Amino acid sequence: MSNDTSSNTAATSVSALPLTPGEWELDPHHAAVNFTVRHLGISKVRGRFTEFTAGLYVGEALDDVRVTAEIALASIDTGNADRDAHTRSAELLDVEKRPTMTFRSTRISGEGDDWTMEGDLSIGDVTRPVTLAVEFGGVVDAPLDQKKHAGFEATGEIRRGDFGLNFAPGLLGDVIKIHLDMPFIAP
Repeated sequence: MSNDTSSNTAATSVSALPLTPGEWELDPHHAAVNFTVRHLGISKVRGRFTEFTAGLYVGEALDDVRVTAEIALASIDTGNADRDAHTRSAELLDVEKRPTMTFRSTRISGEGDDWTMEGDLSIGDVTRPVTLAVEFGGVVDAPLDQKKHAGFEATGEIRRGDFGLNFAPGLLGDVIKIHLDMPFIAP
């Protein structure tokens, strides 16, 4: 495929998403960073992170679209204060040494409502590639602020061991399922 064709496809793909070029702002009041991990192999622990930021830059072509995020690992909330305190400790996440988890997209592809976002996820000093399935929820003019709002839902999974988080084998599963709700506000 020639560069001209792929450039036209990328431009058409961004045009198919009714997103205004520029820096879109995260709507933190309607965003969520959730996860699920197996406990003892028989049940699931569900949790979320309550402190995070995210950015969406929309360019003229699909290759110019960028997504970034930073999550404060100390903001973990599984609904159990003792479990959360233990998870933050040096024995598990060690938030003193690994205060944040960051994501930077490297490639976005798809069409219609279904997209794939590839990127680099860093936890502490370990960075690994991650692929997320992204569902585009659409764009609406919000009645309260009269601005365009776009919604995205992203799902995927990571392996704790890939990031050197090998604590509690047998107690906690290696696979962590991720579920993100990311609404953004137009520039």
